[in-house]
Amino acid sequence: MTHDYIALDWGSTNLRAWRYQQGRCVDELRAPSGVTQLGHETAQQAFARLLGPWLQQQDVPVIMAGMIGSNAGWIEAPYMACPARLPDLRQHLVQVTPALPVRAWIVPGLSINREGHQNVMRGEETQLLGAHAMQPAQYYLLPGTHCKWVQMQADKVMDFQTVITGELHHVLLKHSLLGAGLPAQIADPGAFALGLETGLNDSHILGRLFQGRAARVLGRLPASAVADWLSGLLIGNEVGQMQQQWGIQRTEPLVIVGSPALAQRYQQALAATGLSSTLVDGDTAFQTGIRSIVHDLAY
Repeated sequence: MTHDYIALDWGSTNLRAWRYQQGRCVDELRAPSGVTQLGHETAQQAFARLLGPWLQQQDVPVIMAGMIGSNAGWIEAPYMACPARLPDLRQHLVQVTPALPVRAWIVPGLSINREGHQNVMRGEETQLLGAHAMQPAQYYLLPGTHCKWVQMQADKVMDFQTVITGELHHVLLKHSLLGAGLPAQIADPGAFALGLETGLNDSHILGRLFQGRAARVLGRLPASAVADWLSGLLIGNEVGQMQQQWGIQRTEPLVIVGSPALAQRYQQALAATGLSSTLVDGDTAFQTGIRSIVHDLAY
């Protein structure tokens, strides 16, 4: 067991790192150096540049999770096929060797590959490991650019679904007529609630999307509130469809793992369907997951 280590959440656009001494976080680092943002720099070069000052102070193991283990990252860490026990992640770590003078491992992702359903995740499995230790539940929701819904049985991931709500919101606002000519967007809870109600009650939202432009042009929706209306529409549709698809009951616990700001929107949507939820901070869940892995690491 070790209490001194570095934890890395290395995604597509950003890198976040935490340095631990005697089990206590003593430093953290955030940089826009995700695997798709490295330019001419290699992952190994970025690793040395960003973590070099820490590693010069102390020789400690480094545990990485996220897109750094994808085929677009540093070294590919093969997926574990679901159903998969979360504690088994630590048995499938991929060591980054022999190019590094330090001890570094990458956490594998999870996959589903069956007829009619293929899915993958990287990084969220580590959050799930931590969240499940903190707050056991049957269902987990991890909001984000690519939102993950996860169905558990004890400590085993039985199924998960990816919904690209966050990415769709960005694309529609930045690259479609819905966002053309919009002024700066201002938080508007009323517009969000209006979009949410529509999204929850209309399963065919393709015909509703243009309403975001028409309602603005006709003066029924403030031009500065289109983003919140669209957010409500998409989140409402996502929550309604997943509740129906999985048959989630009001008595079944559901845990949201993520940032409080985004989680609040999902909690509002879930409450509108009669579902209650609890929140686990995403960074805390990730660090808890890494801690459980590194404490059992033999090196």
